[in-house]
Amino acid sequence: EVALFYALKKINKNVRILNVDRCAKKYDFLFQSSNHQPKDILQTFLNPHDEILKTDLVIILDTNDKRLLEPLYSEFEKNSSHIIFVDHHPILTTGPKPTPHSIIDTKAASTGEVAFHIIKKLGIEIDTNIAEALYTSIVFDTHLFRFIRNSSATHLIAAELLNYNVNPEKIHRAIFGDFTKNKLLFSVRAMNNLEFFASDKIAFLRFFEKDLISMGLNKDHTRDLIDTIMNIDSIEAAMVVREISENEFKVSFRSKGRIEVLTVAESLNGGGHLYASGAYVTGSLKDLKEKSLHLIESQLKGLKSGTEA
Repeated sequence: EVALFYALKKINKNVRILNVDRCAKKYDFLFQSSNHQPKDILQTFLNPHDEILKTDLVIILDTNDKRLLEPLYSEFEKNSSHIIFVDHHPILTTGPKPTPHSIIDTKAASTGEVAFHIIKKLGIEIDTNIAEALYTSIVFDTHLFRFIRNSSATHLIAAELLNYNVNPEKIHRAIFGDFTKNKLLFSVRAMNNLEFFASDKIAFLRFFEKDLISMGLNKDHTRDLIDTIMNIDSIEAAMVVREISENEFKVSFRSKGRIEVLTVAESLNGGGHLYASGAYVTGSLKDLKEKSLHLIESQLKGLKSGTEA
């Protein structure tokens, strides 16, 4: 969104960024070379009474599921002429479909790649600000090129972006090197709750949002938990649950490639990638855990018997 902000400004468009959640501070570096402060560009929709200006076009990035943007999406529908999704996630089988004219490229390894091609098609000259934002999107979403869908395209785009005075070491450090003492202590505490199922092929972890808040952390500081779990050699799939309240949860699923966790997320009205997905769930943690583990274990049994997962 930052890359498109700078790009569309260059062709004299009136552009505004509006997010459902506050952007993590680790992305502040994207504005160091400009005259802007993050708070001036990355605006947050706080409640339904916020003013939503009449808009010709709303571009929603990195999802094609309107449910993830409520109540903001409903306000967009009232105040905009057109809404499109720009994304690289698979279109949901049972969930809402993207709007007409949306740009969904499931072969792209990140939405940054899709934005790169849009900017190129519009004939907008890439500069350092645009290139830095696009490169950040690509390295974050691919986990430093670990997940690139067996394509050279990601590396070729990244190589081109590095020609615009982009400092990859600075970006890698900002995105992946944000460990603090409290983050480490929280991770240790959370990992004490790690459970294993199906002969150590499935991992389950639950932690409380209130513990994050008490240590001065936010949900962005928990992304490393599931990555750490997936480094365990026996694990095929992992499930991490953030308990927001007694009956409200954010669940993240990850797989090494043989278990399609997207089907599990969709059964919970969620979405994402085939092997990395999630959902917001209300109800019973016990039911959430049992249903998810059953669906993952069913796929594991299919693998053992030689049938399709």
